[in-house]
Amino acid sequence: MHHDPYQPEPKRSRRLIWISAVVALVLVLGGGGFAAWKLDWLSGNGEAVSFGKASTPPPAAADQQAPSQSPSGKPSPSGDPDVLMPTGPKADFKQTAKLDDGTIIAKTRLTGEKSGFEGDVWVWAPKEYDDPKYAKSGFPVLIALPGGNGFPTNYWADRSLGLQKAISEGVQAGTSLPFIVVMPVLNPDNKYYYDGADIPGQPKMGTWIAEDVPAFAKANFRTYKSRDGWAFMGSSSGAFVGMKTVLQHPDRFKAVIASGGEIVPDSPLWKGHQAEMDANNPEKLAQKLIDTNGPEVFINFQIGTKESGKERMTRFVQAYGKGPVKTTVRDIQNGEHNGWHYVRGMKEGSLEWISKVLKAPKPDAA
Repeated sequence: MHHDPYQPEPKRSRRLIWISAVVALVLVLGGGGFAAWKLDWLSGNGEAVSFGKASTPPPAAADQQAPSQSPSGKPSPSGDPDVLMPTGPKADFKQTAKLDDGTIIAKTRLTGEKSGFEGDVWVWAPKEYDDPKYAKSGFPVLIALPGGNGFPTNYWADRSLGLQKAISEGVQAGTSLPFIVVMPVLNPDNKYYYDGADIPGQPKMGTWIAEDVPAFAKANFRTYKSRDGWAFMGSSSGAFVGMKTVLQHPDRFKAVIASGGEIVPDSPLWKGHQAEMDANNPEKLAQKLIDTNGPEVFINFQIGTKESGKERMTRFVQAYGKGPVKTTVRDIQNGEHNGWHYVRGMKEGSLEWISKVLKAPKPDAA
């Protein structure tokens, strides 16, 4: 961050001067190998993080229960039966990045109760989540899935892509809801694509994405019980998984932003399991939804004008974009197959699109 020459130089506290002196001394004594640890230490990376401070009120007097609290001492949802307060147990979060507005990206390790798969999950909550006005409100959840193998990291947790900043700026501009962003690993290894599915004989990645990750979000955050508060976004293979999961579970999820994605499952691990692969094919899932006049789902495709694949999206929209399957295609001018350009597309319109079909937090009237 560059210092603004028009702002006065902040006064340095004795503590900061002392810390700086110690760091300088250790660097002299210990060499440059200390630099990475120093940066994490000063940035707070690796420190424990607690989300939802606003949802933990001060304790009431022993002989008096605050009227807006439940017997557990936690705020009760006011007026909206769809609000789901954190169910617990709380996860142990460690900071991995801090944004300029003070919000935190943090990581935890999750063992899925339904899938049995153990993997890392990153989370980010907007400033509004800790605003006392929203202490009794649910927040919409955006599950962000990476492309490629999506293991051992989820690149949406890298602040340099600007996803979280785009959401914060959209909130300020009135074009985005303040989403909680949940960023799980997509696959169990770097060897194969698992198509976000329970491929026979393989780790149950479909159950991990569709059941364990949402259950984790509900355990740790104020969310919504209904599908109106749940959506996906993803790029490339993550776009496929997000779209497939929404079509497969329209009772749980309502929308997806699918950027530069594939349309049909293509993992080599499906060999010999045609029926199971068909059950994870977005084309067949969309047709089933149309035939049964199922719940409306919303798919927003994003595609860069400098990448291939638009014809696949166009064919899908022509064949299946009808009835309950609501589809749009957004062109990203001069866009290529990368996260930076997909975030630009979100800022240019896709965040506003998805914000119109999902449920907004409701501030306390008081």
